[in-house]
Amino acid sequence: MKFKTLALLMGLSFSLPAFAQLERKLATENQEVELIFHAPRHINLLTVEPLVKKDLHFAIMHTFGTLDGGIQELWGLDNGANIQFSFEYAFSDKFSLGAARQSRDKVYNLYGRYHLLKQTQNNSMPISLSVMGGAGVNSSNYDFLQNDAPTFGERTSYAFQVMGARKFSDKLSVQVTPMMAYFVDPNPIFFIEGDQNLYLALGFSGKYKVTGRSSLTLQWIPNLNSDLRNNLGVGIDIEAGGHVFQMYFVTSQFLNEQYLLAGGNGTPGDEFRIGFNVNRIFATGRKKGLK
Repeated sequence: MKFKTLALLMGLSFSLPAFAQLERKLATENQEVELIFHAPRHINLLTVEPLVKKDLHFAIMHTFGTLDGGIQELWGLDNGANIQFSFEYAFSDKFSLGAARQSRDKVYNLYGRYHLLKQTQNNSMPISLSVMGGAGVNSSNYDFLQNDAPTFGERTSYAFQVMGARKFSDKLSVQVTPMMAYFVDPNPIFFIEGDQNLYLALGFSGKYKVTGRSSLTLQWIPNLNSDLRNNLGVGIDIEAGGHVFQMYFVTSQFLNEQYLLAGGNGTPGDEFRIGFNVNRIFATGRKKGLK
């Protein structure tokens, strides 16, 4: 009897650690993939990268004039500047609301992101999927016009995006972003080149990690229903001191989603523009020391 009891206890002592290891292994395999991109923004486009509940993401985005000005214009740094400030607050791990202001046409934008799916390490969910919807209003002063200035309704525009991304390895991440922008009145006095109400495009974003804290980046946004030139951007992301710095060359001066589709683009090369973003996430809802 004593021998049987001893054998049972020994069996349990071996099986419990094995069971615990199995549980830990399963939990690890089912974990969500983190840091598909360095920040909620990637060059110009929003990404599937979520915020944790009560986190606040602050971003400064800046583009300059085209490089073809040469040394006289310091390769665009002397003119053509466009700046956007944005704040995005997470009400949950899946839903966040943001507000942004672009200096060109003094456009105020409100937008929300919702994260539907999250890629897992064991590929039971192979992609991350998010959606974004936003609305903006042009607040420029048009009192100089001989005719009546545009009404509030005529100044409004809307954006919608579906963002699907996958982290293929520790180095490579790719996102595909079907995009839509709608202008109630594509007035020629606005800083846009398009003259239609609806714009459709398909955005591609890529990140290739070259060091533990830096990645080469790519953005391409071909238009689907307009004759406007396609958007192209190449750059580098660098994590430093709790910030993500993004420096790039891009063919568009615009920074908000609607103007990115309707604002037109230069050609790669001399008509590239230098741009940069500064991203900072304030972890207001997490304990100190946690990421």
